[in-house]
Amino acid sequence: MELVLAAIDASAYTESVCRLAAWASARLQLPVELLHVVQRSDPVTARRDLSGSIGLGVKSELMEELVRLSEEDARAEIEKGRALLQSAGDLVREAGIDDVTLLHRHGGIVETILEREADARIVVIGKRGASHEFASDHIGSKIERVVRASSKPVLVAARAYREPQHVVFAYDASPAAERALERLKNSPLFAGLPVTIVTAEAGNGSERRRLELAAAAIADGRPVATRLERGKAEQAIPEIVAGIEGALLMMGAYGHSPIRTMIVGSTTTAMIRTVKAPVLLVR
Repeated sequence: MELVLAAIDASAYTESVCRLAAWASARLQLPVELLHVVQRSDPVTARRDLSGSIGLGVKSELMEELVRLSEEDARAEIEKGRALLQSAGDLVREAGIDDVTLLHRHGGIVETILEREADARIVVIGKRGASHEFASDHIGSKIERVVRASSKPVLVAARAYREPQHVVFAYDASPAAERALERLKNSPLFAGLPVTIVTAEAGNGSERRRLELAAAAIADGRPVATRLERGKAEQAIPEIVAGIEGALLMMGAYGHSPIRTMIVGSTTTAMIRTVKAPVLLVR
């Protein structure tokens, strides 16, 4: 059975993730699975091998103490995770979704999300995790890895939740954008919502024609507007999103290779970082 998969942690983004998951669940008529992962500890870091600076007898005692502390930390993390899941489940139920599953796992966050997404129609995740939530100029270290590896759309939650009421679709005619356009046309997630399709960094008449064709493809009775912007996408699109109440930004994700991204940067990462609204990424 398909579901809405929402990955949560102890960051300030968790409430927004839960409310977005509930919104998606109601529109898609699917249950919600709330996932919290207790990360594996690094055995090298946990050991803190101090041989060479302490005697063997002391080292043995130290190792026993480190193991004990590590076990206590693991138990504490499990209990915190259970409490977090219970609170998140209550949030989703308060939003009107009764079919909620709580899943507590031990392991790698990215690997566990990718494992669980096999049953998911959509994955919801916060823009930053608990360890990076105050780094306003950055996105969480796990998001790009999840989006690049995921075969499912990933909905990235902003810190503050507002119910999506308008889709801003960043369209560049790339293969990923065409797949996103198909979802925008057919998915009940967007049924009845007005759409603004934006093409940035425009330079010729062919882009206007592609924009008009994209608008015609989804014009099924709902309001569809188009905007052709000559400015950089990283500046133009966040300004448009900020000017629309209840906007959700939708776009094809990471259309270039990781090597090219490393050299020239990524529009996808820039959008996630700068847009203060939910961002739906389609690979």
